[in-house]
Amino acid sequence: MYKRLAPLVAIGLLSGCSTVNHQELHQNTISAIQESEQRLDNRLTNLTLQISNNADYIDSLESEIIALTKEVEMLRKADGSEEEQEEQAKPLPVIAPTTFSSAPVVLGSVERVRLDALDKTFDARVDTGAVTSSLNASDIQAFERDGKQWVKFKLVDEKAEKESNRWIEAPVIRYVKIRQSTSDKMERRAVVELWIRVGKIHEKAQFTLADRSQMTHPILLGREFIKDIALVDVSQQYILSSNK
Repeated sequence: MYKRLAPLVAIGLLSGCSTVNHQELHQNTISAIQESEQRLDNRLTNLTLQISNNADYIDSLESEIIALTKEVEMLRKADGSEEEQEEQAKPLPVIAPTTFSSAPVVLGSVERVRLDALDKTFDARVDTGAVTSSLNASDIQAFERDGKQWVKFKLVDEKAEKESNRWIEAPVIRYVKIRQSTSDKMERRAVVELWIRVGKIHEKAQFTLADRSQMTHPILLGREFIKDIALVDVSQQYILSSNK
């Protein structure tokens, strides 16, 4: 009798091993797919930030060219050039929509943005090439409040006095991993949500806390904030706001 049962027991054991191996293989495949998706997401976020940084650098060069052009114009006027007097700078059209429903809101490549958290206004670059918005944050400190993750940081504006850089506290919405263009090391950055005002637009926006100290503007507004809210005219600046 035992001899008859032995083959059946062996077959049952082999079948159980096969099922376990199949489940492990399936789980490993799912894990590999998830890791690949995460790497692709991180790579995409990194590329968009690189594009944004390059665009910001180009914007700083454009600002230098504008400043040099103004100096040349002033020198020509001082020299009493009649030809220069005839060539007047064309005034930029000002688009100031009164309602959001009747006409689309148009933003310039640079606008003044007021942060509710600080009740203060900053220059912000409007960049359709960047997916997420970002802040030039320093002294970032993570802490826990009511069982949730929070961060405390300062928004740094190189054009303002250091004493005016006050603390901002906000809950962490999520974390993103960014690979710097000069290094293969992944950097973990917090994402927070803050109320901002641009002209008549008053909305919440998600910001990645990043070191933008080398950029010309402390705030960057990306596509996630712009979409369904406004259009962008990159040929103009301060359409909805003043640079003063």
